[in-house]
Amino acid sequence: MEGHMGHHNLQSGYDRLVERLNRFPQGAPPSELLTKILKILYREKEAELLAMIPIKPFSVSKAAHIWDMDIRSAECILDELAGRALLVDIQHNGKTLYVLPPPMAGFFEFSMMRIRNDIDQKQLAELYYQYLNVEEDFIRQLFTAGQTQLGRTFVYEPVLSNENALHVLDYERASEVIKTASHMGVSMCYCRHKMEHRDQACDAPMNICMTFNTTAASLIRHGHARKVDTAEGLDLLSEAYEHNLVQFGENVQKRVNFICNCCGCCCEAMITARRFAVMNPVHTTNFIPVSDSTACTGCGKCVSACPVEAMSLVSANDPKRPKGKMARLDEERCLGCGICIKVCSHEALHLESRPERVITPVNGTHRAVIMAIERGKLQHLIFDNRVIWSHRAMAAVIGVILNLPPVKQAMASRQMKSRYLEYLIRHTRH
Repeated sequence: MEGHMGHHNLQSGYDRLVERLNRFPQGAPPSELLTKILKILYREKEAELLAMIPIKPFSVSKAAHIWDMDIRSAECILDELAGRALLVDIQHNGKTLYVLPPPMAGFFEFSMMRIRNDIDQKQLAELYYQYLNVEEDFIRQLFTAGQTQLGRTFVYEPVLSNENALHVLDYERASEVIKTASHMGVSMCYCRHKMEHRDQACDAPMNICMTFNTTAASLIRHGHARKVDTAEGLDLLSEAYEHNLVQFGENVQKRVNFICNCCGCCCEAMITARRFAVMNPVHTTNFIPVSDSTACTGCGKCVSACPVEAMSLVSANDPKRPKGKMARLDEERCLGCGICIKVCSHEALHLESRPERVITPVNGTHRAVIMAIERGKLQHLIFDNRVIWSHRAMAAVIGVILNLPPVKQAMASRQMKSRYLEYLIRHTRH
């Protein structure tokens, strides 16, 4: 048997990058397909270098130190990787910080957000299809591990009644994300672009993938997204509404980084929501459609429009209409998007508030901590790369933990095996 070090030396840069990707709360199960994808996107030396960087945002000098090279050389490598949308560069207080995005929502999508000649996008599309839609381990782990998921559904705003409007919060509206973003970019839809290479794309709009804030700023800077203003952003949202596309966005309340406008046939989130419905892979809105059986004619428009097959036609059990049908909702599958209400021409459907509110993490730190706790990866998040976080970042993470329910606190404490954390939890009252 080889010793551990011998094994480590035999590992390729790609194997090490796979290990690094699996320190994210949302991992990327090792697979021959994943290695093939990484080989198209990264040179082996780049993979080796990225495997060494922290999960948290880092500076050029931090990278230069880890890589044991001069600042100028490190900066060239980082800028080259950001230029290919493999790193996100963030301008912060006059300084540039870099962060390695996860595979999804991250560098998988970024690689297909525009037509490129530097990589074989047809081959990449096929590999993504096999890795995500056929092999399934990645998508199952990404969307169904734990209770806190990566993305959430936004409600179709035009069907909100006055009563609904009292219960809908600003962060639940895609229009509000567009109006409050510091930057907004629009790109080619990764899912439909992927399916187009397999001759399976539908005719929904292609250039309608929305990114916001720091992610948008980086993608715009390097030509992977086109900068749009609020007015055009709202026009694009209207176009998505016209085509019955569902808004699926980042599961945070503040500074949402992406909203996809999803069709039921091509889009990863919708396919997953159908395939793994019982595991609730996508967070729903706080609304649910309710049917008025007396008004429903059984026309089936809602059945056709629902992207997750939550609507079906059943017998109306009406002696006057022996062959009559009516719509029935499967509440377990329903995302609460409201598209069915938009297409119903008989006003037989309306939205009502769900009995229990869906909890949305406040920001990226909050979501990352909860996801890491649920997936047993909290120690990676905090002791990442054996480099302890700055006091301020550490305080943010511990602040999140101290505001969690006791069950999640106990899970965190077990994973951290930290007397300091146990002391804090014991001595902090909610």
